Amino acid sequence: MVLTLSKRAGRSLLVLFLVTVATVSLLSLAPGSAAQVILGENATPEAVAELNAELGLDQPLWQQYADWLRSALTGDLGTSPVTGQDVTQAILDRLPVTLELAFLGLLIALTISIILAVIAAATSGRPVDRGISAVTSVFLAIPAFIAGPLLIYYFALKLGWFPVSGWSRISEGLGANLQSAFLPALAIAFVEIATFQRLLRTDLVSTLREEFVSAARAKGMSSKYVMFRHALRPSSFSLITVAGISLGRLIGGTVVVEILFGLPGLGQLVSSSITVRDVITVQGIVVFVALVYVVVNMLVDFSYGFLDPRVRKAVRA
Repeated sequence: MVLTLSKRAGRSLLVLFLVTVATVSLLSLAPGSAAQVILGENATPEAVAELNAELGLDQPLWQQYADWLRSALTGDLGTSPVTGQDVTQAILDRLPVTLELAFLGLLIALTISIILAVIAAATSGRPVDRGISAVTSVFLAIPAFIAGPLLIYYFALKLGWFPVSGWSRISEGLGANLQSAFLPALAIAFVEIATFQRLLRTDLVSTLREEFVSAARAKGMSSKYVMFRHALRPSSFSLITVAGISLGRLIGGTVVVEILFGLPGLGQLVSSSITVRDVITVQGIVVFVALVYVVVNMLVDFSYGFLDPRVRKAVRA
């Protein structure tokens, strides 16, 4: 068990290292620098060079990265050369928005997908099942950057049920908060709904053919009781696994939605930081999101043994 934990931790650290290296390498290809953004287009080359030296941006790329990495290993993600704000504090200030969107999107996806999967499995092969399959196929073809404008047009502009943009904090009232968070959360949930529904529907159909389910039916138990008492729980193993992995992806995938809806989350922060060539802030956000994703994946891996004894026995073997 200790060896397995060590191997997974080592792989996770390698992933974080490669992610940060790739981020720095890609940002270095962009024209301009933070000094040019700060001083403006009319700044002289001498002034830009002087500010670059002051900010440490005149050093080789590998040296800048090495300095940042040493600080990051101690928990210090640096200070933005553009805004002067501590990167860790900037992340913590905006993290609640992104986390709420990710968790709410996951909750919406799980709720709708479970309902659709149960209905589809109960009517397997019939028109209702095929209709649900067609609907989820449409969901798969609607990424967030398409779903967002559509939701804004129909539910915000046309019906006026939700605000077009902006964010209301929980301290301003739970109702107002959920009203501002629902549409963006729904926008990132569409693809997850389709994925979860198809996965759970397949597992449910397979479970409903098992002998213990046939025995329950032979005892005169109702179809609803058999579905929710005997079939749903053993069919949820794959769903729980994928949902855990999807949570990490949702946290890192709110960039487009936050920009579309004007939300003050990590997505909007990283977008604005890229625009002004704020490499330090971008590196900090990327490593934070990657860390969350890696930790969530590790927790999902370790949950296998608790959810399924067969996995625990295989690991010991």
